[in-house]
Amino acid sequence: MSLISCSTIPNGAKPVQNFDSNRYLGKWYEIARFNFRFERNMNKTTAEYSLNDDGTIKVINSGFNYKKNKQAKAIGRAKFVESPSIAKLKVSFFGPLYGSYNVIKLDEDYKYALIAGKNLDYLWILSREKTIPDDVKIEYINEAKRVGYRTEKLIWVDQE
Repeated sequence: MSLISCSTIPNGAKPVQNFDSNRYLGKWYEIARFNFRFERNMNKTTAEYSLNDDGTIKVINSGFNYKKNKQAKAIGRAKFVESPSIAKLKVSFFGPLYGSYNVIKLDEDYKYALIAGKNLDYLWILSREKTIPDDVKIEYINEAKRVGYRTEKLIWVDQE
């Protein structure tokens, strides 16, 4: 049952094919997200990915909680659900509990990514830099809308 719940993807979304995890590794800045419990009141949020010895991906999410005035960090790991060439992963920060992490749009230079969770309640726009060009922003928002996301709910992250 947990495999089903952690490997789902919203209807209309498809994970990136011919995915190169080595090119995806490294630091990403969170440009926008839907608000949810684990990132509430956070800015300067980043995700850093590196390869573990066992082939899984180490995930370090960090950010600054401006209400508590302190840095926060969560370390987890991600596994491919089907194949390393399909950007459909499950990620865990809490032992046996996994959540869906689906890269549904990625530019050819691996500079910008649109990430879908298990349903239309989870969405992220990531960039290798602290900002994103307007044309890319519009393109990624349009893709999210096509899938069914209510993009007016996006929170634009302060990276400064």
